[in-house]
Amino acid sequence: MKPAMETAAEENTEQSQERKVNSRAEMEIGRYHWMYPGSKNHQYHPVPTLGDRASPLSSPGCFECCIKCLGGVPYASLVATILCFSGVALFCGCGHVALAGTVAILEQHFSTNTSDHALLSEVIQLMQYVIYGIASFFFLYGIILLAEGFYTTSAVKELHGEFKTTACGRCISGMFVFLTYVLGVAWLGVFGFSAVPVFMFYNIWSTCEVIKSPQTNGTAGVEQICVDVRQYGIIPWNAFPGKICGSALENICNTNEFYMSYHLFIVACAGAGATVIALLIYMMATTYNYAVLKFKSREDCCTKF
Repeated sequence: MKPAMETAAEENTEQSQERKVNSRAEMEIGRYHWMYPGSKNHQYHPVPTLGDRASPLSSPGCFECCIKCLGGVPYASLVATILCFSGVALFCGCGHVALAGTVAILEQHFSTNTSDHALLSEVIQLMQYVIYGIASFFFLYGIILLAEGFYTTSAVKELHGEFKTTACGRCISGMFVFLTYVLGVAWLGVFGFSAVPVFMFYNIWSTCEVIKSPQTNGTAGVEQICVDVRQYGIIPWNAFPGKICGSALENICNTNEFYMSYHLFIVACAGAGATVIALLIYMMATTYNYAVLKFKSREDCCTKF
């Protein structure tokens, strides 16, 4: 029987030799990976020794998990989605009410004959139905683009495992890029079209301000200041009366329908501008997502060979 001290010394010697062998094997494998970078796909997992113990500090805490989750949020797509929803809501809601107020003003003051503005009423009613479709489409499209931004963010890909892409996924991402560019160009036209009623109402309002000014108030020339909406092409030239002058025009400007419609058209135009900005951000985000998918697919092909 050997003494206890000699037995302990032999055990310590064996453990130190085992650790030297493990460290030497790790050094050889690290040098092999440095000389042949393609072999890094096969990771080496050293065999844990008896002296290794799992530390409770090695597991990530709540703060690290929150930071990792926040890093996976596509902030560009999120800002664009909020801006798009706000802009479309303002454009559709305010535009719908403003169009109804415009029809009421025309029927009461500028075109008393129903047959003269029958076509205009049908066009405005059709535009109101189109507004419903625009609101529904952009609600769904914004959610789809936001979901694509989440799934193509690198931090989220690390959370859900190894990155993988297919030709179908790249094709869908390219389709989103093309569709977003088309919608951006179309909304530039919508933004320009929404400025037309603002310009028309501004001319009427500025004419009323001229009538209310001290230089023209109380003079005989007030009745010669008129507004003819037939020149804008919204009602035919044979519409009666079609032109309002003087105090009658001032009374129109003092009605709630006029001021409500005027301000609602301004807000609708601002909403269309916000939607254009949102689509520009979507263009950059979808183009970046498509570039990431294409780059990652090429990188996967290169690592296979």
